[in-house]
Amino acid sequence: MLGLSSPLSLSFAGPASGASLTSAPQMKAATTPKFAYGLPGANNILGEFDPLNLLEGKSKLEVYKYREAELTHGRVAMLASLGFLVQEKFHPLFSGDTDIAINQVPQLPIWLWAGMLAGIAGAEQTRIAKGWQKLDQRSYTASESLREGYMPGDLGFDPFKIKPQDPEKLLDMQEKELSHGRLAMIAAMGFLAQETVTGQTWGAFWGDASF
Repeated sequence: MLGLSSPLSLSFAGPASGASLTSAPQMKAATTPKFAYGLPGANNILGEFDPLNLLEGKSKLEVYKYREAELTHGRVAMLASLGFLVQEKFHPLFSGDTDIAINQVPQLPIWLWAGMLAGIAGAEQTRIAKGWQKLDQRSYTASESLREGYMPGDLGFDPFKIKPQDPEKLLDMQEKELSHGRLAMIAAMGFLAQETVTGQTWGAFWGDASF
C-alpha cells in the first residue's frame, strides 16, 4: 500500500495530415498512492478501512509512524487479552483467588515490578534502535523520523523461525497479525471496562465463579 499504483496508460491518435508533431501537448502519466502507501491492512474483511479519514493528506512518514504505533499496541494487547483469560485462574504471584485483575496487579512484589520495568525498557530500547534514527550527539535529541528502509513492526524478532520467505505468504501473515492486534485492542479494553464496572472477574460475571 506504500507503493504507487501503475501509471495510467495514455494513448494518443496519430497526428492529422500536415499537423506538427511539436504542437502535441506533453502529458505525464498520473499516479495515485495506494491505501496506506502499500502497507498491509487493506486485504481483510473491512477492506480499506479508514472511516475517520485519519490517513487523508498524511505523508508516507506519518502513515508509517501510525502503523508502527498500531502494531506495537496491537502486540501488547494480544498479550494483555490472553493474560485476562489466564491470570484469573492461574496466578502464582498473586495472593487472592477471587479479586479482579486490576486489584491483583498492585499486589505484585517490588522485585517483580523492577524486573517488568527493566524488561519493558529493554524492549522499547531495542524497538527504537531498530526503527528510529540515531540520537544527535551534539543536541542529544532524536529525530522523529523512522530509519530509511525500515518497515513498521519489522524488528527481526523471530525466535521460532515462522516468518515466511514467500512474499505472498508473508503479506498474508502480516494481514492476520494486524487484524488480530486490532481485535485484541478492543478485547483488552472490553475486559478492563467489564471488570471496572462490575467489580467481578470475567468468568464470575459470565456465570463461572471458579474464575
